[in-house]
Amino acid sequence: MNIRGLGYIGVGAADPAACLAFCRDVLGLMPARIVPGESWMMPASGGCGIAADGSAYVKLDDWQWRIAIHPSAGRGGLLYIGLEVASELALEQALAELRAAGHSAELGDESQAHARAVSGIGYASDPAGNKIELFYGPTLDRKFHSPHGMQFETGDMGLGHVNLLVDKLKDCQDFYIRVLGFRLTDYIRFGDNMSANFYHCNPRHHSIGLMRVGPIDGLHHLMLQVSHSDQVGQCLERAEAAGALITSTLGRHANDRMLSFYMRSPLGFEIEIGCEAIRVGDDWTPREFIEGDIWGHKGLTPEAIQAAAAGTTN
Repeated sequence: MNIRGLGYIGVGAADPAACLAFCRDVLGLMPARIVPGESWMMPASGGCGIAADGSAYVKLDDWQWRIAIHPSAGRGGLLYIGLEVASELALEQALAELRAAGHSAELGDESQAHARAVSGIGYASDPAGNKIELFYGPTLDRKFHSPHGMQFETGDMGLGHVNLLVDKLKDCQDFYIRVLGFRLTDYIRFGDNMSANFYHCNPRHHSIGLMRVGPIDGLHHLMLQVSHSDQVGQCLERAEAAGALITSTLGRHANDRMLSFYMRSPLGFEIEIGCEAIRVGDDWTPREFIEGDIWGHKGLTPEAIQAAAAGTTN
């Protein structure tokens, strides 16, 4: 299977409108000009990014949307991950490969694809229970304009990356590598049966991270990459001014060389904003690294990640 990249994510939140305001005012994203399923000729949302069911959609590049925030009465968090394939035929083959490997997979219909603003869609789940949506043909409406001048690095690298906390690490590794075709970039071990593992499917250092810090499943963070260190610093200032909890100070990772910081968000998981990450190619070979950061990133520890996932603080 050939996954082209992380295309979009869907999350649940008690107040999608408030989350959209955070995405706009702190992260520098933009409300979707048209929400999925609307008519281009007469959009009812009027460019506010809020759909009739209360869901909020945000964009950060030429794609119609990249992050969907759906009303949720619970704690919220990750609802689905959209992974892009090349074509209708590639989607059909991917679903067949999933079934052959013993995983449930089904093809969606035209209305389901339209509801995600894509040309075709299929559904599966990983061993941790994360809903996977395979799709092709996203709608492009261009005209992205950040209210804070943010420029996001997407293109051939996809949306960014998601780091997933998983209990059944080996099962998830087999699913993403042996079934979906992701390739191991590097990994770090920090305890008995505890590690962080990073996987790529395009030039981005990793689009999927699988981390085990205990019997926990969930999304730890979403990373969005910007084009310049000034944009990282400016976002950090906006986050601090808005009262967002900075869960990891500014620092540079040892493996992907990302200069970044992490913040708690109202979406139910952390957001990493970074820049200057390395790109990987077909000649990349997997490796283990033993120190997570060159400098900074104070607060980013397995214990803090475990506490955050459990809804507690140190």
